[in-house]
Amino acid sequence: MFKRKKEKPKREKKSALSVLREYIESFGIALILALIIKCSVVEAYKIPSGSMEDTLLVGDFLLANKFIYGAKIPLLPIHLPALREPKPGDIVIFKYPGDPKVNYIKRCVAVEGQTVEIRNKVLYVDGKRFPDPTFAKYTDIGTHSPGGDRRDNFGPYKVPKGHLFMMGDNRDNSADSRYWGPLPRKLVLGKAMLTHWSWAPDPSAPAITRNDLLSIPKNIGYNILHFPNRVRWNRIVRIIK
Repeated sequence: MFKRKKEKPKREKKSALSVLREYIESFGIALILALIIKCSVVEAYKIPSGSMEDTLLVGDFLLANKFIYGAKIPLLPIHLPALREPKPGDIVIFKYPGDPKVNYIKRCVAVEGQTVEIRNKVLYVDGKRFPDPTFAKYTDIGTHSPGGDRRDNFGPYKVPKGHLFMMGDNRDNSADSRYWGPLPRKLVLGKAMLTHWSWAPDPSAPAITRNDLLSIPKNIGYNILHFPNRVRWNRIVRIIK
């Protein structure tokens, strides 16, 4: 007698629609998690101007910790409790008070209740000299007289409640609280952590224009050719202080 072979259980074949639905669900979950992380924990920013030189350079790409100051809950006008408040010395990303659609980055030099004064370019907070950051710089040897431009002589000024006083490390070339006033605490987005990439500007790079269809491949080709020289290798994964 012949023994009947055991039949292997047949695997149910998934329909194309079922497979597509699984992919969509997986993508949706990944997208939601990415948005939660972006809105609440860490977000990437690019440095567009030289106001924080030489601490941060034009073309630096940085990551900011949004959780430390109290992250905003996505889609809701609610913030989580802050682990701590911004303090003097922190490099902070925030919404520019003059246009909340624009993000700024400056160094906090004073918080509510403290008194700021600048005398001949020297910054004092509560009567004590505020030490210049390691990579801060001054590009103008001249000094503006008191009563004129606020750049070199300012205050004394007491920071109001619920506000911060912000300044750029490039002290002679920064539009900051000396000009547009104190920063409302509610506009703070996060604390700068590290630069994860740095791409040096190159005025010789072909510009991308709508009128020239070849401008995109020209730009890509130029950047590939000059890639080793444009990357600031020593600034990749660099802690921001």
